Amino acid sequence: MQDHHRLVVWRKAMDLASMSYRVTESLPGDERFGLRAQMRRASVSIPSNIAEGAGRGSDGDFARFLRIAYGSACELETQALLARDVGVCPPGDLDHLIEATNEVRRMLNAMIRRVVPSP
Repeated sequence: MQDHHRLVVWRKAMDLASMSYRVTESLPGDERFGLRAQMRRASVSIPSNIAEGAGRGSDGDFARFLRIAYGSACELETQALLARDVGVCPPGDLDHLIEATNEVRRMLNAMIRRVVPSP
């Protein structure tokens, strides 16, 4: 069991979730139950799964939750790209969100490799 508060990737994921909330605030009202809700759920899922995995008793469980967090980061990136492509949010805000999402994905990938030793 680890203290997730001490994990840099968890802190970065928390920042990413906060950023996602700020960026999606500018989405049009008709996206309230569409992209806005989806992006917020995906962004919250990232630090939540890191925390849940860190609270589990084994490296295998931790790795599984890190992979779920990684999948949620991929989901968030896809939704941000879609929001940018259809023009429902200022591209600069979304570019910054995409960049931060990719940073968290790289960190998660590195942590997964550390937790799961290669054969």
